[in-house]
Amino acid sequence: MNSFKSSAELKGMAKEQLFGNYGNAVGATVVTGLIMMVMFFILEIFSAFTIGGSVSVPQLIIYFLISFIVSLFNGLLTSGKAFFYLKITCGQPAAISDIFYGFRVYPDKALIIQFFLSLFTFVCELPMIIFYLLYIFHPENVVYLLLMSICSVAGSIATIIVSLIFSQSFYLLQDFPQYSAKELLNMSLQIMKGHKGRLFYIVVSFIPLYILGTFSCCIAFLWIVPYTNTIMANFYMDLMRGRSGQN
Repeated sequence: MNSFKSSAELKGMAKEQLFGNYGNAVGATVVTGLIMMVMFFILEIFSAFTIGGSVSVPQLIIYFLISFIVSLFNGLLTSGKAFFYLKITCGQPAAISDIFYGFRVYPDKALIIQFFLSLFTFVCELPMIIFYLLYIFHPENVVYLLLMSICSVAGSIATIIVSLIFSQSFYLLQDFPQYSAKELLNMSLQIMKGHKGRLFYIVVSFIPLYILGTFSCCIAFLWIVPYTNTIMANFYMDLMRGRSGQN
C-alpha cells in the first residue's frame, strides 16, 4: 500500500505551514539571494577580465575552479536552508539567522557533500566542456559544435538524475549529523529508490510558478521560493515517515 503523500497534499501542507512564517521565510530568501548575487557578481567580474578577450586554457581552468569554489560555498547555504525549512515543517520557530546554520554546525560535512555533488556535475558536463574548448580553438570544425550540443543534452540529463539521487543529503545531515558525508550520500541514494520520478514530477510542476515569477519582475519569487522550499522539505519528511511505516 502506498503510504506516501501526493504532490497536491505536499503543496497543501506547505501553504498551511507557511502561515505566520512568511516574514522570516521571505527574509531568508532575500538574504540568501543577495549573498549568491554577490558571489556570482564576483564570478562574472573575473570572467570579464579573464575570458572577455582572447581565451586561453589556463584562464578557463581558473574560471571553472572559481566556479567550483562558489558551488562549495553554496553547499553551506543549502545546509542552512534545509535546517530552516525543516524547522518550519516541524512547527518550530524559524529565524532568518538559521540559514547560516551550515556555517556553524558540521560545515565540514556540508562541504564534503557539496564537493561530491559539484564533482559529479562537473564530470557530467566535462565532455561538453572539452568539445566547447575544441570548438573555440577550431571554429571552422562544426562537428565539435554538434558534439558539444549532444554532450550538453546528455550531461544535463545525467546531472538531473544525479541531483535527484542525492537530493535528500542535506536534509539527512540535519537529522543524522552523527553520520559521515559518505554515509549521508549513500542514505540519500537508498531512500530515493523508487521516488526519483515522484520528485521529478513535483519539481516540473514548479515551472508555471517560475514563469509567473519571471513575468512579475521576480517579485513573485519572494513567495515562490519559500513555498517550493517548504514543499521539498515536506517531501523529505514524508519520505522518512513513509519508510518508517513500511518497516
